[in-house]
Amino acid sequence: MLSNAHADDAKVERVEVTGSSIKGVAAQSASPITIIKTEELAKMGITTASEALSRVSGNQSQFTASSAVGQSGTIGASADMRGLGSNKTLVLLNGRRLPNSPFEGSSVDLNIIPIAALDRIEILRDGASAIYGTDAIGGVINFITKKSYQGLTTTFEGSLPTQSGGGSQTRFNIAGGYGDLNQDGYNLFGIADFHQQQPLNAADRSFTSAGGIRPDLGMFQTSGSGYPANFYDPGAGPKDDSGKALGLSGNPYAAAGCVSPHSIPQGGACRYNYASVLGIVPQTKQMALLGKGTLKIDDNNQVGIEYLHAETQSMVYQAANPFASGEGFFLPSTSKYYPGNGITPAFSGLSGQDLTLGYRSELAGRRQDETLNKADRLLFSAEGNDFGWDYKTGVSLTRSTQLQRLVEGFLNDDLVRGALENGTLNPFGPQAAGDEGIYSQLALRGPYLDAKATTAAVDFTASREIAQLPAGGVGLAVGTSWRHENSAFNVYHDVANLSSGTGYAGSQSIAGHREVSAVFTELQVPILKSLEAQFALRYDNYSDVGSTTNPKVAFRWQPLKELMFRTSYSTGFRAPSLYELNQPPTRVETGSSQSDPILCPGGVVAPGGIPSRDCNQQLFKLKGGSKDLQPEKSRSFTVGTVVEPMKDLTLSVDYWNILLKNQITQMSESLIFGDGNKYAADFVRNPDGSLNYILNPNLNLGNVRTSGIDLGFGWKLPETAWGRFGLTLDGTYVNQYDYQIEQGGEYISNLGKYGAGVKGFNGGGGAIFRWRHTAGINWSLASWSAAFQQTFQSGYLDQNTSADPGYDNHHVGSYTIYNLSGTYSGIKNLTLTLGIKNLFNKNPPASNTTDNYQFGYDPRYADPLGRVLFLRGTYKFL
Repeated sequence: MLSNAHADDAKVERVEVTGSSIKGVAAQSASPITIIKTEELAKMGITTASEALSRVSGNQSQFTASSAVGQSGTIGASADMRGLGSNKTLVLLNGRRLPNSPFEGSSVDLNIIPIAALDRIEILRDGASAIYGTDAIGGVINFITKKSYQGLTTTFEGSLPTQSGGGSQTRFNIAGGYGDLNQDGYNLFGIADFHQQQPLNAADRSFTSAGGIRPDLGMFQTSGSGYPANFYDPGAGPKDDSGKALGLSGNPYAAAGCVSPHSIPQGGACRYNYASVLGIVPQTKQMALLGKGTLKIDDNNQVGIEYLHAETQSMVYQAANPFASGEGFFLPSTSKYYPGNGITPAFSGLSGQDLTLGYRSELAGRRQDETLNKADRLLFSAEGNDFGWDYKTGVSLTRSTQLQRLVEGFLNDDLVRGALENGTLNPFGPQAAGDEGIYSQLALRGPYLDAKATTAAVDFTASREIAQLPAGGVGLAVGTSWRHENSAFNVYHDVANLSSGTGYAGSQSIAGHREVSAVFTELQVPILKSLEAQFALRYDNYSDVGSTTNPKVAFRWQPLKELMFRTSYSTGFRAPSLYELNQPPTRVETGSSQSDPILCPGGVVAPGGIPSRDCNQQLFKLKGGSKDLQPEKSRSFTVGTVVEPMKDLTLSVDYWNILLKNQITQMSESLIFGDGNKYAADFVRNPDGSLNYILNPNLNLGNVRTSGIDLGFGWKLPETAWGRFGLTLDGTYVNQYDYQIEQGGEYISNLGKYGAGVKGFNGGGGAIFRWRHTAGINWSLASWSAAFQQTFQSGYLDQNTSADPGYDNHHVGSYTIYNLSGTYSGIKNLTLTLGIKNLFNKNPPASNTTDNYQFGYDPRYADPLGRVLFLRGTYKFL
């Protein structure tokens, strides 16, 4: 709702507004701000911060928990405004920073935020680096808790997908508070929130049950590390002109259909369909505790203490442990399991030499990798008014930790080699009598990595009117902040070095630290009664990457009570995070199957190549930090208008334009393998010429330029005998998204099509939706209310990496979801909500992307659960 710029300011309460250090009125802001009330979210069954933000049209990646399956150290949920990457969206709690996840190091895991404690979410949709400092390039999301709370309330919610298999959720929270801040001079309140979700497997959904074998999409993503094992005999096969054997590859069970239901015969080998046995939604347990105490010193001043603690335990289920050909797994001819020795069928043409194996321990079960995230923030604060100045100051300590642990299904590499050599492990089938317990002897369990990030921070801001102009008072804010950051990555070598599956075999423990100090000022000048200007300037100094100065200029012009225009310009700066600088080298499998461009160009084995090692195989890449990273810099511009032609009817249109330079990210593995000549220096080979891994570190790549239009609409219709209706729309139209794969390179667009080139943000390794919106109809009458909501995102041209030219033009369809809920509060102290998410049970649109561990759809953009029924009850005891 617009506020009259000509009205007496004394009649309007001036409060702290996201995007400014000077108290004001949100509706009068020169910057575009979206405000979401959490009570409305509850009516739609939205009880997590990540789900709430998935309904925000400017957020380009919505389902990060599912997409993290198979990715080391990335379980969590994050926001990605404008598709620039989650590390360029600043997430705050009550205007102050939250602890970043120690992995991926510069974004907040949204799971730590107890949404039941919130009053509202404010989303600033332009750059705000001059106000908040680094990270605020794509926007700012400020979660604001209730000021105070009295009484005792409990809430229980359960949700159940209508399709069988899993994915059900339960949530319970209890909130209590005591003391009236105005009458008693104090308030204490706390909330405890508990949530858990059951896992969902690929086999339980029609669009993922086929795994990587989707001929309808031109996909054949399987692994040569199979069960039964594939072999290579270097002393067999046809001979070259010198009489040297060229080698023989095969599988003794391929002719019989490969035995395992997850393997299929191809070219004399058994290819393993690893994506068909994944868990596509992790099993999670979450807990969040928030306590807050406020004490009034006098009518103008108060002090407070706030403590947040959150834990998330996630269990990821992956395919059985692979042992890749080329990693030194051999079966000697003396083994009783050697083909033709009485247990395993004979294979014609073997030389009797040791067989090189590409093996997967299916009989040991799926791998279970557990991640435990913990986050804490302790804040001491004071605010008030003295000597004519509004002030706010605080001291905070934050800590986030992540522990990764092998639970089941992982085997000790060295013991596996020994068991193959001594003949007690059968790589081709069930164990013989006397060897049945071998897998329990080979099992590897325990923690292999923990990471910790801590921050100590102090901030102070003061503001007041410093002069009077004919149009009103001139507001000034000044402030300073300081913080010390530490990060540490501790590798447990007694576990990590014994399994290549951890990715940290041979990696060293690494630590880093930095100090950041800043001074900033802001000026609000009423040039005319209808025209106000905002000027802000911030200077930041980083102990490790230097200093930067960033301005912001904004104007708000309201020529009529019903009409307002606004515009802003700002620059931004994001220093590489300590994680991006110091990430330990991590040797992990590629997310999809690739072919060595030298030994298997185009998927066809070349002389010296081994199909089960070099062709259509999950190969290896070495990720890691880089001390040479330079800061990212940005420029952003917005201009828009807000119209209120009648009471309770508001329309807004805002154009935004962002240029990002020196983006920090990783190249797409598909791009590197797709051009082996250009990226030849990134291929690290073993002495025999086989591929060890590709280099895939954090890099400063080229620029990103993006622009678009945000549309907002809200209309509360007049009260009638049939109740009161309301209509809402939040939409974003993107008209440009261009990026460079390398500095100085050509610009490539992935607007409405899947980009190729880089990972970690949507400009490459993903798609940018041309249009996204959330539209709703709300109704209320006495004790009844209902909500009907539609979310929509446009389709895009698929990744289409298949070598088959018949599948190079696949289009991912649009994705429309409808949600319906009803709420009844006619029983004293009790509120009940019943609803359906994904009312029409819409499956995710089919996609042939290979940049994720899941296949058949893109888990970043769609929810695999399908239709979900939910019931929520809230009871107030006091």
